[in-house]
Amino acid sequence: MNPLVLLIPVVVVLGLVMVIASSKRRDKGDAIGQLARETRRRDVGEPTVLRDETASTGREVERAAVLERKGATTALAERDDSSIVAFVAPDPDEVGVTRRQFFNRSIIAFFGLGLATFGAGVIAFLWPQPKGGFGSTIRVGSITDLKAQIEANDGFLYLPEGRMWVTEFPEGAVEKAKAVYSDAELSGMEAGVVALYQKCPHLGCRVPSCPTSQWFECPCHGSQYNQVGEKKGGPAPRGMDRFTMEVAAGILTVNTGAVLQGPPIGTNTTGQEAEGPHCVGGSH
Repeated sequence: MNPLVLLIPVVVVLGLVMVIASSKRRDKGDAIGQLARETRRRDVGEPTVLRDETASTGREVERAAVLERKGATTALAERDDSSIVAFVAPDPDEVGVTRRQFFNRSIIAFFGLGLATFGAGVIAFLWPQPKGGFGSTIRVGSITDLKAQIEANDGFLYLPEGRMWVTEFPEGAVEKAKAVYSDAELSGMEAGVVALYQKCPHLGCRVPSCPTSQWFECPCHGSQYNQVGEKKGGPAPRGMDRFTMEVAAGILTVNTGAVLQGPPIGTNTTGQEAEGPHCVGGSH
C-alpha cells in the first residue's frame, strides 16, 4: 500500500484538531454574547439600592483634600527654622575612593602604560644604533697577534663581538683558494687567516670547534667542516659562510655586515682530515 494513502487521513485529523482549538481560543478571547434568560430574570428581581444620603459627594471629597493640603502647608510655614541644618559637603579624604573611581583610574593607568611601552619601542627602533659590534666593520688586530692567539686557543679563536671564528689559513693552500674564493676573502687568506660566520648554513645553529678532530662540528644535525670552514660531512648545503676581510699595514679589518656564502660542497683547499675523534659523530 502506498504510504501516502495512510498519511492523508492523519493530516486531515490534525487539521480538524487545529481548527477546533483555534475556534475555542477565539470564543474565549471575544467573550461577546447575550445574557441567558435566567440571568436576566435574576437581575430584574434584585431590589434597587438607594444612595446613602449621608455619603459624601465627589465635590465634597475634593474640597476636603484641598483643605488638608492647605493645613499641611501652614504647618510647614509655622515650623521653627532653627531645626533646619545647612548641608555640608563631606570631606573627600573621609569618603575615600569609590569603586567606580578605582576602575576608571585603573583603566586610564593601563592605557597610559600601554602607550608608554609602545612609544618606548618606537623610539628604540628609530634611535641610531652605536657603531661597533656585529653588523659593522671591526678592526680585529694585527695578523701577528691574531696568529699567536689562534695557536694559544688550540687553533680556533672566537670573537663574540663579531660572532665569528678566526682560524689560520695555510700558506700552501692559497693557490688553490684563488680558484674558489673571491678577492674579498683572499685578502685575509693571503695574510694567513680566515674569518668565518658562527652560524651553520644548514639551519643556523652556532657551530663550535672540536679540539680533538680540529674541525668545526655542528651539534644540531652533525654537519662537519674543516678548520677553514670547508664542508666535510653532514646535511649542510655548503661550507661555512664567511666575512669580507681587508688587511692594511698588517692589521686585519672584518666587515661583519657583508656575509659571503660558503664554498660549494667538495671544496678542499687545505686537504685537512680529522686529527682525532669527532665530538659529534663520524663523517657522513
